[in-house]
Amino acid sequence: MLTDGETAAFFAVLHSQRACRAFRTDPIDDETVARVLEAATAAPSAENRQPWVFVVVRDSAKRAAIGDLMRRVWDGGARTFSEGRLAPALLADVDRGARGGVAAAPVLIVVGADTTLAHSATVGASLFPAVQNLLLAATALGLGSVLTTLALSSRSGGSDELASLVGLPSTVTPVAVVPLGWPERRLHPARRRPLPEVAHRETYGHSW
Repeated sequence: MLTDGETAAFFAVLHSQRACRAFRTDPIDDETVARVLEAATAAPSAENRQPWVFVVVRDSAKRAAIGDLMRRVWDGGARTFSEGRLAPALLADVDRGARGGVAAAPVLIVVGADTTLAHSATVGASLFPAVQNLLLAATALGLGSVLTTLALSSRSGGSDELASLVGLPSTVTPVAVVPLGWPERRLHPARRRPLPEVAHRETYGHSW
């Protein structure tokens, strides 16, 4: 059972986690990366199959290639799709990230799903809790991170290209790219809709 202080620290991390797409170039040591990955593997998974695969990419050429893939997808239609959906400030932040901000992080983690261990219907239920743990652990350690799927665009063949870049076998499907790095600037708490707008008592329409 957590102490009051530990509980408060947990919720502080939870409420301060947010997307980071601009990073300093300072390196991250293996011990810190390992702590983040171990947190990811503490997540629940369907049937406890633990189908996650993490490829830690530090090589500058590979990071640049992944960044180029993201930029091509973004310029190839993703930006146009997002223009009417995102607030101007958020669009500008995503634009900077897609045009090199994410790839500039000293570490990119390519998250994959081992299809020999998980049914396709349960991959998301297993992988995304692990990614959320990864994001929270990064926040707790002072790192910036963000879940990105831009490089996985099926229309452009991005998933296959990403898999090839990091040598994934045919049985492992990439599901996300998560940059890790020290934030270039202070991250402010994210704005969230009030609980009564999203939570209901017993039946929909009876607000919390």
